[in-house]
Amino acid sequence: MVWFQDMADKDDIREGKDFGLGIPQQNRAFHVKGGGALDWGMQNRLARIFNPASGRTVMLAFDHGYFQGPTTGLERIDLTIVPLIPHADVLMCTRGALRSVIPASATNALVLRCSGGQSILTELSRELIAVDIEDAIRLNAAAITTQIYVGAEYEHQSIKNLVQLIDTGNRYGIPTMAVTGVGAEMKRDQRYFGLATRIAAELGAHYVKSYFIEEGFERVVAGCPVPIVIAGGKKLPELDALTMAYKALDQGAAGVDMGRNIFQSDDPVAMIQAVGAVVHKKEKPQQAFQLYQQLKDAMRARNVPDRSRLARTS
Repeated sequence: MVWFQDMADKDDIREGKDFGLGIPQQNRAFHVKGGGALDWGMQNRLARIFNPASGRTVMLAFDHGYFQGPTTGLERIDLTIVPLIPHADVLMCTRGALRSVIPASATNALVLRCSGGQSILTELSRELIAVDIEDAIRLNAAAITTQIYVGAEYEHQSIKNLVQLIDTGNRYGIPTMAVTGVGAEMKRDQRYFGLATRIAAELGAHYVKSYFIEEGFERVVAGCPVPIVIAGGKKLPELDALTMAYKALDQGAAGVDMGRNIFQSDDPVAMIQAVGAVVHKKEKPQQAFQLYQQLKDAMRARNVPDRSRLARTS
């Protein structure tokens, strides 16, 4: 016969006494727009994307190579993007770039590009889902994403791709970000972006990446029941890019998803910190630009080589 001694955790058991009687249990409202009814895992992933303190996000987009190839600023991701990682909330990239270049020690949230199948030489709206949900899970994605091309030749296929991502993501508690792609001949106005962002949200996207417009952006945001983050778009002068971000946030955007306006900047490390100041600290554009200049000058004064800048000019 085998005799068992008492387990250590049975020693000195004390009956609970402090039940907080008279104090109602608190269930705090979730801070992400439209996410109050989501399951815990979905909310947790969105909380990794949208900073709970500010409710906003700085996403660093460098997925351009999936259809543009080695575009300016992304020829060497190890030199241009890796130095920026500590200053971003979120990395938006392809699985190939992630596995081959990004250190696994990075703790940023990952938004995984899951579409592909086209290039700058062909019709951009003709995409397919290029990543299986199981691979997104293996990569610990906080969200998955694809484009929708409302009004384009392959509008139906792109929306079908979005629906597929949403359904598979929901199955495993992974949010989906829809990106509103715009064709060269499409008018970028309130009517178009109001339509595209609302369609994405109605189909179940948990947040939407779209473009800032000078007239009517506030109404686009108001008409979309989930958060909108703005795309950086083409490279602008640093002050102009900071001003665009400030205006979008002031009119209700929940953050930025910038690529070229950061990694093609004269000083990408300084620029992403300036963007972060606008997003999370609500700095005015001029003050953020002064921060950019100060950081840029300080780096040069210390003779610290900006690896991201050197990679672009070499």
